[in-house]
Amino acid sequence: MPRLRYNSWMKRLIGLVVSVLMSLQLWAQYDAAFTNYWALPTYYNPAASGLDAQLSISGAYSMQLVGFENAPSTMLVTADLPLFFIGPRHGVGVGFMNDKIGLFANKKLYLQYAYHQPLWGGKLSFGARVGFLNETFNGSDLDVEDSGDPAFASSQVDGMALDVDAGIRFSYKNRWYAGLSTMHATGPTIRLGDDKMNETHVGRLYYLTGGYNLKFRQPQYALYTSAIVRTDLLAWRGDITARLAYNGEKLHMYGGLSYSPTVSVAVLLGTVFHGIKIGYSYEIYTGGIGALHGSHELMVGYQTDLNLFKKGKNLHKSVRLL
Repeated sequence: MPRLRYNSWMKRLIGLVVSVLMSLQLWAQYDAAFTNYWALPTYYNPAASGLDAQLSISGAYSMQLVGFENAPSTMLVTADLPLFFIGPRHGVGVGFMNDKIGLFANKKLYLQYAYHQPLWGGKLSFGARVGFLNETFNGSDLDVEDSGDPAFASSQVDGMALDVDAGIRFSYKNRWYAGLSTMHATGPTIRLGDDKMNETHVGRLYYLTGGYNLKFRQPQYALYTSAIVRTDLLAWRGDITARLAYNGEKLHMYGGLSYSPTVSVAVLLGTVFHGIKIGYSYEIYTGGIGALHGSHELMVGYQTDLNLFKKGKNLHKSVRLL
């Protein structure tokens, strides 16, 4: 959802929602913040692409600030796999994001590549991503007093720009990981309409991610912790998440909490059913807008072994726990 500075009529329109967005410390950031960030590693860091010897498909849908008219909603779908015909050190991925808030709609389609180098018993990964950002403003639904004001578009206008992301990540077996990535590394500018007189500048965003898996004496129980910090060097948001999981022979489920200082708290629940992982979270903002105006988020994921050099049928597994 749009969380950055706007020029011309965009600056004036964003004033209608800036008070709410500032309370979330997200108004200066272009990308949506998923509560289930830990289940979407390739979105936040392209270096995670193909890290497992499996095809991984993940999706998330977030309905934010429920109860508000024209509230934001975000949909994300990602897929990645290793390139076995070249070698297990190479991974690729693809993704699509659709982000809406009010009269604005942002879409991103991307391809990414990662290289994984064994190091110190773990893997050091480098990744890069190239995609296209498309932004649309539906001015035909805009109701202003001065309909002839040239600063406000009276029809649907859109624009597109090339976008580049990059990241580095180190993972140690299935115990812990840490990563650093940047989105919109080239700081693209999207110019809207045929006359290109209105534009959106997308600033760089930096992500620091990490996680640690704690095992108990009972092997069916585990505690998964993760954290993320995102910033454009002007505003920031951090999230800390802990999930207690039960991994039995037939039953797999988890429950947890996530906390973002001065922003929100969230409750997470999930299970694995026939190899499909389903998770739900509800985020309650602590900025005074009330518990009933939080955000619902649904996450789904699926993994399957695609190593064609192995004998036997493909094995179905749940998505990454980190």
